Amino acid sequence: MTDTPIDGDPVTRVLEHDITFGAPKAVGRVQMRRITMAPGVASGLHVHNGPVFGTVLRGSVLFGAAGEPVRVLTAGDVFFEAEGAPIAHFDAQDEGVEFVGVFPLAGDQEPGIGFPE
Repeated sequence: MTDTPIDGDPVTRVLEHDITFGAPKAVGRVQMRRITMAPGVASGLHVHNGPVFGTVLRGSVLFGAAGEPVRVLTAGDVFFEAEGAPIAHFDAQDEGVEFVGVFPLAGDQEPGIGFPE
């Protein structure tokens, strides 16, 4: 979002992500988690049991799904990890990273992460 109103409107809205799920997902609730990773911590290859949306609050992270280009995300950048998609890199950089992860969940589901071999 920008801090400068456009055409006198005191609120501006910028579309950051518009994600289409491969298959419809029944969502009964949503969790938002503030997550902090210390400098140099790498998540390793992982998958989530549901989609994950996120926004970097401070610091930076090297991010990339398996087979996709890797990029550095910094404060204000957004990311998406598809359900079951292997994520090769979510690696905190020298200053560490703090982000908010948003987890759409079925009513009784808890966010889960797995580490394939």
